[in-house]
Amino acid sequence: MRNTTTIGAVALAAAGVLALAGCGGSAEEGGKSGGSDKAVASGAPQKKGGVVLDRPFEKPDLTLTDTKGEKYDLIEETKGKPVLLYFGYTHCPDVCPLTMSNIAVARSKLTAEQKKQLRVVFVTSDPKRDTPKELGSWLRGQDPSFTGLTGDFDTIQAGARTVGVSIEPSYKKKNGDVVSSHGAQLLAFSPKDDKAHVLYTEGNTAPQILEKELPAIIKGENP
Repeated sequence: MRNTTTIGAVALAAAGVLALAGCGGSAEEGGKSGGSDKAVASGAPQKKGGVVLDRPFEKPDLTLTDTKGEKYDLIEETKGKPVLLYFGYTHCPDVCPLTMSNIAVARSKLTAEQKKQLRVVFVTSDPKRDTPKELGSWLRGQDPSFTGLTGDFDTIQAGARTVGVSIEPSYKKKNGDVVSSHGAQLLAFSPKDDKAHVLYTEGNTAPQILEKELPAIIKGENP
């Protein structure tokens, strides 16, 4: 097991409020491209893996609507399962599609049994635009096994805050661009106690990192 610097949940929560991923999108193009705030990708390979939390996060108590239009109780539906939880939105031009794509690539490298156990849940931070149909279509382009959830913004925002993720309501700029801000944290929950023991950020979600660390997370171990 490699050594991983531990970080307090409170500190991470504070950092999440400050370090938001600003994503702008063109209204004329549906907001799915043309963002002014692009993520800057590093040319160097990512080597650092997820951060092990010294105080794990409890799973958010969220009952939302899935892509089939049915109620989805996050705690009950994922109880005893390894879970990757991410808050983002389909109109995001950069960070969200990259993160979900990285997860999809890493998941494709897992064994059939590991794939069966892992749950990947994407909760929208822009429920006004992300209808169940919109979420379903977008996620099928990433990985059909991913679960997408939408619902009341205030409920989603409150749930995100419990795991140190800050999201803000989207707004339209004078030029018509729609801007939404959200934390870029990816949380990994253990099947043993249903708590998030490992946290990934925008800088350490490369497929090769996730491919290496997911098997341990699926077994309920820290990578």
